[in-house]
Amino acid sequence: MQPSPLANVCDRVKSVKQNPLDDSFSVHRYDSRSKELKDFMDFTYLDNNATTQPAPEVVDAINDALTQNWANPNSVHRFGQMARRLVDESRASVARLIGCQDAELFFTGCGTESVNTAIRGLLLGRTPRRKIITSSVEHSATREFVASLGRDGFEIVSIDVDQSGHLDLDSFTKHLNDDVALVSLMWANNETGVLFPIKQLAALCKEKKIPIHTDMTQCVGKISVDVVDLGVDCASFAAHKFHGPKGVGALYTRRGVRLRPYIIGGPQERGRRGGTENVPGIVGMGVSARLAREHLGEMDLVREKRDRLESNILERIPDSRVNGDRINRVPNTTNIGFAKLQAEAILLLLSEQGICASAGAACSSGSLEPSHVLKAMNIDPVYAFGAIRFSLSRFTTDAEIDRCLNVLPTVIEKLRKVMPMGV
Repeated sequence: MQPSPLANVCDRVKSVKQNPLDDSFSVHRYDSRSKELKDFMDFTYLDNNATTQPAPEVVDAINDALTQNWANPNSVHRFGQMARRLVDESRASVARLIGCQDAELFFTGCGTESVNTAIRGLLLGRTPRRKIITSSVEHSATREFVASLGRDGFEIVSIDVDQSGHLDLDSFTKHLNDDVALVSLMWANNETGVLFPIKQLAALCKEKKIPIHTDMTQCVGKISVDVVDLGVDCASFAAHKFHGPKGVGALYTRRGVRLRPYIIGGPQERGRRGGTENVPGIVGMGVSARLAREHLGEMDLVREKRDRLESNILERIPDSRVNGDRINRVPNTTNIGFAKLQAEAILLLLSEQGICASAGAACSSGSLEPSHVLKAMNIDPVYAFGAIRFSLSRFTTDAEIDRCLNVLPTVIEKLRKVMPMGV
């Protein structure tokens, strides 16, 4: 029996994931050879919820930190204190971006570490309570971590969402009681961009004296953030989502909140996170935070480009639809389902045309499944299997939007002719 064309596509995608330098296919591939590097750099990048281009100012600052200020910031000599000053200045810059005091913020190795630290740190201060409230559409940093806690005997309550991605507020309120150790909810969904009413949820938690952590990774740099006004106890985020470097994140902890450290070793970060600080990364985060404040007004232009991309796709491509609330979301994100197609096949052909996007679907064991987010939203499988996320940044140009609009309809038309999915 001959394998289906779609099965071949899945096999090719799996091969690339296992061997990203395979010459037979190139998805987001970096190669040192000059011609391939040139080809790679000629792309349209619409995958900014995965990561963003480091701003040139950030790259320069990191290079200076690596070459000029490479001392250990915990050393007492003058060279070390120069590095310490850079860390402190960067902390102040990031704190201003999210509206907190410098002392309420400490640096971590990534957004996932920040999420894990917040959940575990709050949980240890709430014994003997063993109930954790989260949602059905969380990022894996939360979802997988609370699942591991569930296997250790904690009670995990996952609040459902509707087809627009809105949290079931009645269910959330009903589950708030004295047994709850903590609440951990994302602010903006990484796949759909839909925003939860975190300020309202935090107020409900405060009434019950329950600590709440929010993963605001997809919000920082895209919308105005004031964690004090938000009313949360902890908030996690990462630099590489707002044109900073990978390998550095941060965690806001409201003054007075008891938080046990997750990484234990030295006295760094005022005893809240052991290990020598990643000075270049922290410096890069500080610069990207300053730039995010300066350019926040440009997100209105990003929204206009997103809306133009979205509306034109819906007009030009039959049987396409937006997944999630089109109003209450971050300004850079759209998730569009294309009926009776597989997301991985769409991405493969887009990538061959130099267009980078992403999907919630994962190709594993020869099968394709919609993401847990779209499943939780009860999106019709006809559209869920073919859902593509396009996410923009302030570096996204009108020409890139035009290029995507020129390429995408042809890709969809071609796939519907050769490999329709029977749903």
